Order: sequence, then structure tokens, then C-alpha cells
Amino acid sequence: MLDYKFIKENLAAVKENIKNRNMTADADIVVELYDKRTALVTKRQDLQQQRNQNAASMKGKMEADQRAKLVEEGKRIKEEIAAVEKELEAVEPELEEAARKIPNMCNPAVPIGKLDTENLEVKKVGTPRKFDFEPRDHVQLMEELDLIDFERGTKVSGQKFYYLKNEAVFLEQALIMYTLNVLRKHGFTPFITPDVAKQEILKGIGFNPRGNESNVYCIEEEGTCLVATAEITLGGYHSEEILDKSKLPLMYCGLSHCFRREAGAAGQFSKGLYRVHQFDKVEMFVYCTPEQSDELHEKLRLIEEEIFTGLGLPFHVVDTCTGDLGAPAYRKWDLEAWMPGRNGGEYGEVTSTSNCTDYQSRRLNVRYKDDDGKNKYVHMLNGTAVAVGRAMLAIVENYQNEDGSITIPEALVPFCGFDKIGPKKQ
Repeated sequence: MLDYKFIKENLAAVKENIKNRNMTADADIVVELYDKRTALVTKRQDLQQQRNQNAASMKGKMEADQRAKLVEEGKRIKEEIAAVEKELEAVEPELEEAARKIPNMCNPAVPIGKLDTENLEVKKVGTPRKFDFEPRDHVQLMEELDLIDFERGTKVSGQKFYYLKNEAVFLEQALIMYTLNVLRKHGFTPFITPDVAKQEILKGIGFNPRGNESNVYCIEEEGTCLVATAEITLGGYHSEEILDKSKLPLMYCGLSHCFRREAGAAGQFSKGLYRVHQFDKVEMFVYCTPEQSDELHEKLRLIEEEIFTGLGLPFHVVDTCTGDLGAPAYRKWDLEAWMPGRNGGEYGEVTSTSNCTDYQSRRLNVRYKDDDGKNKYVHMLNGTAVAVGRAMLAIVENYQNEDGSITIPEALVPFCGFDKIGPKKQ
């Protein structure tokens, strides 16, 4: 979340940022509650000082009636402190709840817009393939090759679940191993993270565990949720810790299952593997100083580009507009791969990378001791190295052949053990 004092001192800019992000939040109530809390804290401190003075006065010799007056005064002060603390207990959660709705400030370079159609293309890599036959979408291709079963996934688990089968199993594992090896080369520490996290960790990262718009599955009566991304578990890894500045940046990558309700998501662009309730993903996560974060954000994007260039997939990079940014992001880039089966051929998001500055670390209380001896909040960044389902979708559609077979990208062949997926022999 944003610093309360920052919101108060930059109220007009904060309100303009909320407007540009097309979000609903009340910065005025945050300032009002912050001022109320400040006044109550000051009043409590004054009363505590009076209490200490009263206690000191009672140490000397005095008349009985004078001591009685001091005792009575001590009781009055104690009652006032209790009343003030009761007010503070009520104000604190109100202030925090209101402040959590305020989004992070945006990088001044972020394009202003409401919809993803207003994202700004900043780079294009590769040329979409021109087919000399009518290309099929990944669902048709994979079902004909007996690589996926949506029907039985729905029967067993519900809509938007599926079974991967045969060579697709090896292709998924190949994508994971290929990606982990790229990240190892760049110095990332690999993790396999838990699939469950406490609700307070999700809130700290910026996910809403409750409500109709929540995108996560809560585990009833446990106070925990299934994770929607390893960003949650990697971001919570150092919660309530003070990190050694000399060891920053910390560059982690996490493999996890991801579970998403995808509330409200429907339509042609949600077809097949593009939007499902469960998938595997390798996530990058960085803890760093404020001075390092812009450069590291660029590094994460370049790594994503390296991964998809290595797969031979055409893609472009977009600078995400204000209205399409998640609340924690200061700036976000998306990589969108060319998908021949998407509405006759379109780009679709496959990865993103966000610089969240200190927005998440304030919630999770992750700090480092600076050279001046003061504890300061780290900056946190995240980036999708590979969301396996969407990467597989792009590979299947771009590498399809006229006979319905699929050629495996050269970079994945050593991990797959085969270079083509063809029809099964009858």
C-alpha cells in the first residue's frame, strides 16, 4: 500500500492516479482517518506523559488528602488512555482497509487509458507465419492428436479443467525445464513453492481472497487459499523480515500449480488452454533496493523475451496502460505471442512483468537496513517466465503442419526426446 503520509501530502496526484487507473477508492477518507489516528496517538502520548508525571509525584512524602487526589487523578488518566486506545483500535483497521483500496502510483511513462486496447506496443519480435493451408486452433489440433481431454476434465473436476495426455505431458515438462535452465543461467535461485498460502499473505501481495470479484479459491475455515501464482508464495517468503542490503537483489524463481476462479472471464478469448482454472507456471520474483528496481524490471522483460525468442514464437511487447494495470504495479509490460487460431490470428498475452516498488513490501513488512542505519522497504518485482498452458497453446498453433502434426521447437527437443507429434497409429 502507499504510505499514509504520502497520500496526505500528494492528495491531488493520488486522486488523479485513481482516476487514470479507472479504479474506485476514496483518498479523502484515508487522509481523514490518518489525521484522526495521528491526533489520537498524540493524545495518548500526552496522557502517558501525564501518567508518568503523576506516578513520579506520588513517590515523595505528602499529606493523605494530597495523595488521595493524585490517586484519583491517576485513575482518571488511566481511564482516558483506555478510551483513546479503544478509539485507536477502531480507527486503525478502518484506515488500513481504506488505504488498501488505493492503487500504487504509476510510472510517468505509463500510457493513460482504460482498456487493454490502449496498451502501447513498444517492440515486435519475429514475423507471424503465413500458412499455405487453413490453420486450426490448438483445441482441435490437440484433441485430434489425443493430447488433451477437456470433456473428461469437465466430468471429473468441472468446467475449465482438463487432462493432458501422451506427448503433451513431455512437452509441458520440457517447457518447465527449458525455462528453469534459462533462469539458472541468469542467477535465479529455484524453488518449488507451496500451493497454499495464508489470506494475509494474499492481501499483502494484492489479491482479494473474498467477494464476488475474487480470483482465488479459499479453503473454508482454514484462513488459507490455493495460490493463483508463485508471486504470492515467493513474495511472502521474506514477510516480516529485515534483509541484508549487501545480498540484494535476491532473484528467485518458483515453479507452482496455479489455481484461478477466473470470475467473470468468458468468451472466445477464453477458449481452451488460454484461460483455465489450473495450470503450471514458472514465476520470477525479485527483492531489491529502490535504486535497482527500474533496471531489474528491464532485465526481467529481456529474460521473458529471451525465453520466447528461443522458442521461435513471434511476439510483441506492450507497455500496459493505466486502466489495465493491477493495483500493486507501478509499471507493467506484457508479452503477447502470435496465436494463429485466435480469432483468425491475433496476439494473446503469454507473460507479464511488473515493478511493484514498495507497495507490496509495506503490506508484508519486508525491509532492509540501509547505509544510514535506517530500515527501509524493499522494492518487489515479479515476472512470468512461462505460463505453461499459454506457451503450449502458442507452440501448437504456430508449429502445426498441414497433416495435423506438430513440430517441436528445436530448443525443447533435448527435453522432450522427440521432434514431432503425429497422429497415433491405429
